[in-house]
Amino acid sequence: MAFKTEFAFRLPRGYVDPDGNLHRDGTMRLATARDEIVPLQDYRVQSNRAYLVIVLLSRVITRIGEHKLVTVDMVENLFSTDLAYLQEFYRKINEEGGAPKHHVACPKCGHEMDVDMVTGALLEGPEGGSGQSGPG
Repeated sequence: MAFKTEFAFRLPRGYVDPDGNLHRDGTMRLATARDEIVPLQDYRVQSNRAYLVIVLLSRVITRIGEHKLVTVDMVENLFSTDLAYLQEFYRKINEEGGAPKHHVACPKCGHEMDVDMVTGALLEGPEGGSGQSGPG
């Protein structure tokens, strides 16, 4: 099995391009040291440190919808919900060393489980089992 360096994601709201088309699916690659250092030299980051996340994400997102060249302008125009999601996604794949997962509860039955955000697979929940069965 090859070492995985790119991870798929689905934006909560989605990127709306200049033509009004909505794009929700994308991919992000693992960051390199260069990805984290080079943005520090960007004049926009030097004048506003909060801009670092915008430049950094534009470097590591390899696709949003049909757009394979993700620009700073595209990241600037994401909804704040999507920006927060991507920041958390970045942190999980780069700092936690594995596929991002979220702990969720079934809205119908309340069964708790973890969902692998890369594959969508249900992982073992706190009560045991695969998380794939139950009344929900």
